[in-house]
Amino acid sequence: MSESNETTQLQRSVSWKDGMFVALGVPLLILPGLFDVGSMIWGLCIFTWTVGVIQGFVQNIAYAEMVTTFPQATGLPGCAQAVFHSDNVAPGKIDKSKFIGAFASWCYWFAWTPVVYIFSGLIVEYITVMGGWTLTDMEFLGVSMAVILIVVSGMFVMSSRGLEGGGRLAMILAIISLIPIIIILLGDIGHFEFSNITEAWRFPVDGRDDIASIVLVLGCFGLGQWSSCAWETAAIYGPEYKDPGRDTPKALFGCGIICLAMFFVVPFLMYGEIGQAGVVGNDYHSLYPIAIAAFGDLGGMIALVILIIAMILIIQTGYLGSSRSLFSMAYEGNLPKWFAKLNSHGMPVHAMIFVSVFNSVLMLVLCILPMVGIDTSVMTVLSASAMGYAIANFVALAAFVKSRRDAKFKDLPRPFRAPGFYTYVGAFMCCMQLVLLTCLVYWSYVASGDSVIPAILGVVILLFFIPVWIWVQKKNAAEAA
Repeated sequence: MSESNETTQLQRSVSWKDGMFVALGVPLLILPGLFDVGSMIWGLCIFTWTVGVIQGFVQNIAYAEMVTTFPQATGLPGCAQAVFHSDNVAPGKIDKSKFIGAFASWCYWFAWTPVVYIFSGLIVEYITVMGGWTLTDMEFLGVSMAVILIVVSGMFVMSSRGLEGGGRLAMILAIISLIPIIIILLGDIGHFEFSNITEAWRFPVDGRDDIASIVLVLGCFGLGQWSSCAWETAAIYGPEYKDPGRDTPKALFGCGIICLAMFFVVPFLMYGEIGQAGVVGNDYHSLYPIAIAAFGDLGGMIALVILIIAMILIIQTGYLGSSRSLFSMAYEGNLPKWFAKLNSHGMPVHAMIFVSVFNSVLMLVLCILPMVGIDTSVMTVLSASAMGYAIANFVALAAFVKSRRDAKFKDLPRPFRAPGFYTYVGAFMCCMQLVLLTCLVYWSYVASGDSVIPAILGVVILLFFIPVWIWVQKKNAAEAA
């Protein structure tokens, strides 16, 4: 591809429907958390998922305003970088205040990019149980690597053609995948027993005292918001909407309404049909016994194949969101310029390559670790990723408050404006993220069998950004001097 066919800015070529359908994979994020959260607080998770989406509405009103105030910013990561910087830095000097927004963007990237690994792993889980296979460690490694390589290669090819085509593909996948998930659950409605829910209402948690139980429930909220609030990803396509002032809130709240319904219906029907024993007994593939019971062996297998197609939709959401986070950081001078490379369709191809390689390596490492006696699971990555998401939301909400208070920003045009009191709402939600983060770290320790591996994984990947950022800033300063 010649340089003349490339561009340096994301193109305004998509409607709010395209962004909404790309983000509509978010309801599928509930699948890994159903087991992780359900095994901890049982049927109480129905409440936490539903309230989590409502929390998303509260936060996303602030994000909708901020994204339309900075129309060139790519969602949360772009806005955080646009707000946290200094205007009076001498040439050749490092703007240390930029690190706040840059680190938030890196945390946001880490919140989204493992979606590719997590759901590729779930595809392996469903393929294995559908085939009735009992795999050795090496066979499992081979199947897992084959799946992840097929997934990231397919994502790269499809996404390289532009978001508009991706939006149409996502619309098709949404129609043929999200609706059948409801059909799977409704198909077994004859086995629904409300007592399966009422008997699974668990508090205190795991025999702990009330204080520890409250901390664990809040930790579940911290983990759950990784999925229940994640429909804010529709805002990340702000620079690509034809009319960002109108398209951004439409895409956000259109997706949010669908998520509100899905995040209540899915756990409510699943618990009512298979109960706590079914959730725990089927691990991360809880929908498998429901599909087989509802449609028989053949029909159940067809339904599960469609479910795998649904997983491809959320993989695409994570793939596109994380690659745009990297592009945003490079565009703002917080990562090497290599990540800002766009093709003729305005897609960040180098960032997509990095996301592909990162997830492939993550799959390889986390398949090998159990072979050497270090226990890991989907929860290991999920909880570490959720920690990054909490930090990203904390900084993004702080950026919202600053964008209203700071003289540099408070008079900017705001095509979508939240009520005046929302400055205080944003400040409160910002503080709440710190509480959820603290509780999540404790939750991950308890849920992993008193192991610090999830926290260590999160800390290592997040702090790795510090030396990279310093190196990039020194290089940029030297070039500007």
